[in-house]
Amino acid sequence: MNKIDFSIIISATRCNPNGDPVNNNIPRHDYDGYGEISDVCIKRKIRDRLVESGEEILIVNNSKNTDGIYSTKDRIKNAPELQGEKDPSEFIRKACDKWIDVRSFGQVFGFKDLTGASSLNVRGPVSIWTARSLEPVDIIPVNITKSTNHDKNEIDKDRSTMGIKYIIDKGIYVSYGSIFPQLASLVNFTQEDAEKIKDAIIHMFDNDASSFRPSGSMECVLIWSEHNCQNGVVSSAKVHRSFGIKPCDAFPYFTYAIDAIPGVTVNVYD
Repeated sequence: MNKIDFSIIISATRCNPNGDPVNNNIPRHDYDGYGEISDVCIKRKIRDRLVESGEEILIVNNSKNTDGIYSTKDRIKNAPELQGEKDPSEFIRKACDKWIDVRSFGQVFGFKDLTGASSLNVRGPVSIWTARSLEPVDIIPVNITKSTNHDKNEIDKDRSTMGIKYIIDKGIYVSYGSIFPQLASLVNFTQEDAEKIKDAIIHMFDNDASSFRPSGSMECVLIWSEHNCQNGVVSSAKVHRSFGIKPCDAFPYFTYAIDAIPGVTVNVYD
């Protein structure tokens, strides 16, 4: 497999792309007002799509759970391939062979009683940035009223008790990433796995609708660039800059103009 660089362009309209749980679930943003979608959030959506396509993953969202196991330690403990395996290198090899998210994104196994070591670290070949908006986002509070009481003992209470949810009007977020063959060879990450990651990114917002992200409020464009060699013909930074992603006033509120780089094949998935 040769080196791969990519960019994920995410458009969000009248929704909360990624709430901050320590800040009243307000859409994530930096001190300059630019919106953010964390790399962990993006990987979560990729993992969810992988599960839906039948892949085994270690870090399972409880709402996508298919094995009835609700902790990482128990999932490791109950994996037949890993039972009794105390050799660190063999443990890592078997874990990577079993779970695609481990061999993609890496993992820290901090369970001495299971691994035979205080901590085992796997470096995955797939690197993904936190997505940042092209322009500052406008955060809008939306008042919520309830038309019924939750409990019969509240019958005398005002039914219009209010709450607030937060959305943005619109925003274009850009994340970058790469896949490195040198790390892929260490964890048996294959070209087929890269295709699975690509497909999961393309369908990142399928089956992901909620009251904060209504169906159709999130869209994704993927720019996928494959080098003709393992080390890459140019740096990842130069490839990322060659995409020329800029904001604009008309829908879909962004443009891109890809500068050709000899030895790099680019495909766009909208």
